[in-house]
Order: sequence, then structure tokens, then C-alpha cells
Amino acid sequence: MSIIRPYGDTTGDGMVQLSFTLPVPHDKRAEGAAVQLANKMGMDPALVVHAKAIGPDFTFFVVYGPVNHLVDTSKVEVVERDYPLLSPKEVNLAIRKTLRRRLTVVGACIGTDAHTVGIDAILNIKGFAGEKGLEYYREVKVVNLGAQVAVPELVRRAKAEKADAILVSQVVTQREAHVLNTKEMSAAFREAYAEDARPVLVAGGPRFTEQMAGELGVDRVFGRGTTPGEVASYLVDALVTKRRSHRKIA
Repeated sequence: MSIIRPYGDTTGDGMVQLSFTLPVPHDKRAEGAAVQLANKMGMDPALVVHAKAIGPDFTFFVVYGPVNHLVDTSKVEVVERDYPLLSPKEVNLAIRKTLRRRLTVVGACIGTDAHTVGIDAILNIKGFAGEKGLEYYREVKVVNLGAQVAVPELVRRAKAEKADAILVSQVVTQREAHVLNTKEMSAAFREAYAEDARPVLVAGGPRFTEQMAGELGVDRVFGRGTTPGEVASYLVDALVTKRRSHRKIA
């Protein structure tokens, strides 16, 4: 079945739950405004199931109700994984046999972003979702620069470490900061390196989608829920298995 509708209480009832904040004090008029907004978005009737003041001038709402919209899953566009998932042992073996040296990864949160949970989950040995991070891989050298790293400093360290790959995490999204910072980073690396010598550029964060790679100027985008094994497998595919002709692996 390719045509589906949301499910809430019973199959096909179209019920959805929506949360948002309005810049108004919490009162009956604010709740009416929340219902009006939900109605205009196609949720009719809409029920305010939760409302909480956020300071004196803002209110957070959760509304619940049915929508008439259908989804055609046959028209959903996604970026399919085009590389095999490897075990840590397979990753180490591929790097050792092909590169004959350790693969160097430099990671950072750039700009004013101080949220290192995502980058640490991928890089630190403790890992994420039951998988150990890239520090666990014997054939991977990890340089984690941490938070609030300026782009020029990231480029400088990448050159000093002879980085094969750059991993950038962006969580702060106000005023599209994650997009602007990542574009600045990719532009800086393309200016600082010849195309055949540039490190693989990888961006990650909860507000990124895989389809944004071209817009951001990076080689790959990883969204929420990405595991260290997925990143390690991609790096092997990009830097070891394919040995892309436009890159110089030295």
C-alpha cells in the first residue's frame, strides 16, 4: 500500500499531534489562537491537550486532531545508503591493507556551537547506541577539537594533522546558523586545498537531511540517529574502497 494517512486512535483516522509556541501570555485567548492556527494547518477539529506558560509572554501548546491529507510513499525521495556496513574489524583491515597507515579524522563543532554530544558520540570511544566510537578503531586516528572552533582554526589543524576526513557537528539552528556555518566551512576547505587533495567533508546534526549535501558543499550529511559504525563504513567506502580518482590518498 503506497497511499497512507496518519494513525492515532484507530487505523486511518488521520489523527496527529502537533506542538508549537506562540508569543502570547497563557490565557483562554491564547488557547483559542492555538486552535485557530491548527485549523488553518488543516487540523479540524483541533483540541488543545497541553498549554504551559514560558515566562510572561510566551505559551507552549500541544494540540491533537485529525487531518485529511494523504501520503504517497511511492513518491517519497530519500538518499539510500550506497555503501556496505562494516564491522570494526573489517574497517581496520580495509584501512591497513589499502592505505598502509592510519586514517586521520578531525572533528569539531564550529562557530558558536557548544553542543558536543553529537560529535562525541561518533568520535569518543564510548560511542552511541551500543557502538563504540571511532577512537575504538585501531587504524583510525581521531583528533577531536571540541566546541566553538573557528573555521580557520579547523583548516589549520586539518593541514597540520594531514586529515583524510573532516567531521563537523552542528546543533544550534537559530537563524539557519547550522547551514551558514557549514557552508563557510566547506568553502574554506575548497579554497585551502586542491580538489584532488581535499579531505572528505562530512556534516552532521539533527536539523540536517541527507539531501542537503550539495547545498552545503559537503560530501556527505548524516542526520539524527547516525551511529559510529555508519560513519566509519562511509569513510572506508569514500577513502579506501573507491579511492576516488579526484582524490589523492597519500
